[in-house]
Amino acid sequence: MSFQKKNPQCSPDQPLQTHSETQGLEVEQESEALEEACVFSHPPMPSSSKEAPDAGIPSSSESPQSLCPTSGVTTVNSSSESAESSSSQEEESSTSGSGLDPLNLSTIAIDENVATLVNFLLFKYKMKEPITKADILNIISKEYEDHFIEIFLRASLRMEIIFGLDVKEVDPTNHCYAVLIKLGLTYDGMLHGEIGIPKTGILIVILGAIFMKGNRATEEEIWEVLGVMGLYPGKKHYIFGEPRKLITKYFVEEEYLMFEKVANSDPAEFIFLWGPRAHAETTKMQVLEFLAKVHGTVPSSFPPQYEEALQDEEERARASVSATPIDFHGHCQF
Repeated sequence: MSFQKKNPQCSPDQPLQTHSETQGLEVEQESEALEEACVFSHPPMPSSSKEAPDAGIPSSSESPQSLCPTSGVTTVNSSSESAESSSSQEEESSTSGSGLDPLNLSTIAIDENVATLVNFLLFKYKMKEPITKADILNIISKEYEDHFIEIFLRASLRMEIIFGLDVKEVDPTNHCYAVLIKLGLTYDGMLHGEIGIPKTGILIVILGAIFMKGNRATEEEIWEVLGVMGLYPGKKHYIFGEPRKLITKYFVEEEYLMFEKVANSDPAEFIFLWGPRAHAETTKMQVLEFLAKVHGTVPSSFPPQYEEALQDEEERARASVSATPIDFHGHCQF
């Protein structure tokens, strides 16, 4: 189901099939696999981690694992393979449809609505247009409008984990939403690599990996994390493009990452560090909270990183107070 067919602002007569929209269709087809990959790409959980609920409408406190498909992570090498797989699944479904559990059919249909809504939210983000609840209901199949909360929360979570974007209600009275970059970051990477696809999610994954590795991570360690997401150096990813230039050039040029050679290493070894812009725009606590949410737990489940993040918050607070101008009467000036 394509949102262009239902959204009156995007009629089929309009020439929407640009390169970015084609990518959007791939996002719609493959975002579930990426969601799982992103979940499993983060550092292993402590033994005290909470288990995700098995059922029920998801809430903001639930684990993303409960929203992921139950099948393993899949890697799609090309659009043709994806189409071939989809065609095969449809053919198999048509021949054995009469024997499918109605509950499974409902789950599949809800998953399709989630994927279509993600595609629509990405389109709205690219166009910098506001989103209303009426828009979303127009995207969701009529027979599944009663599942609005579940579909909306799952789509929002997928936007968060995969693309590093928050879907926030900005006008509760009129039920208007906006899609914003997460964690206070101001860069979405849409002009780098594959044009038109937000890449903040990749950046957050890397920042999280660096923090969890003691504030410095080897190039090998970063590629191990990204490899779980299907991102490999020199290999073009079907959604995000070739990642090596993205993370070693563009993220570095934007000062979110530092990519440095280890002194006296032979053969040459490189490490990743947080760049000055990452330190300025986000915090270790915000990144840790994101990692904890991904794993369905709380930041204190990572004791060493939690203590370091608390110390970082205290240092930032002291620096902020020190930087506040004081007039000659001893009053703060705002």
